[in-house]
Amino acid sequence: MARTRVRHTRIVSLLALSTALPLLTGCGGEDAPSPGATGTGATGTGGRKPVVVVTTTWEGALAKAAGAEDITVIVPQSVHHAPDYDPKPSDLAAVAAADFVLYAPFEPYAAKIKEAAGSKARLVEVNLDNDPAKAGAEVVRLGGLFGTEDAAAGWKSRLDGEVTKLNGELKAAWPGGRSPVVVTQVFTAWAAGLAGATTVGTYGPEPVTPSQLASLSAKKPAFVLDNAHMSTGTVLPDAGAEQVAIVNYPGEDLDLLAVYRDAAAELKKAMG
Repeated sequence: MARTRVRHTRIVSLLALSTALPLLTGCGGEDAPSPGATGTGATGTGGRKPVVVVTTTWEGALAKAAGAEDITVIVPQSVHHAPDYDPKPSDLAAVAAADFVLYAPFEPYAAKIKEAAGSKARLVEVNLDNDPAKAGAEVVRLGGLFGTEDAAAGWKSRLDGEVTKLNGELKAAWPGGRSPVVVTQVFTAWAAGLAGATTVGTYGPEPVTPSQLASLSAKKPAFVLDNAHMSTGTVLPDAGAEQVAIVNYPGEDLDLLAVYRDAAAELKKAMG
């Protein structure tokens, strides 16, 4: 199998392009083909493995899990909050040669990148959610688009096995043998599910308001599952809850299963 190639482009401002190009609201949508795009999946790539450009390592991990091997990541991993990234003209060369461009709806730059490059790539909106059922479904969907259904199905099977294993380990680590009570940031709720925790409240993505602070603290959670990519500091400073940072984005190896393993390790450490 060809080695997955992850090419990180350098960050340069796209302000000049921004003034010349309208913001493409409503462009793309889920699986919406761009003008000139031909077919879907293997039909659109002539039976070969697709060339895929992704905005972040999260989309990249989903593409890799679905069977893509030629993957270019636009936003460097050093950018802590990906939606803040300001793409550069140098990003456009990779997009121009792509079959698919994967992006999330909260990333405002993906359609602009593709349009500016004049690419005929298919622009695919991806649901970024590490809930295992949703992640597995997204990988299977992408495998159908890429024409790599077997690879996607194999990865989903590995995901299901990994989640079952980690869930068992985390339940065995429950303090006092009881499901821990947690408050979670809206984008880290999947980690509470992985642990079999009892979620009594959520917050975010905006900072916690004084009324939320009082309400969530009154529920006496043992843990707060914070989003490492959007942290605003200690969420419930006077509640006595231990705060656990959950990472959503995979590393440069684009291994999404490692995200689940790392979250389980942090949760076990907190519960231990």
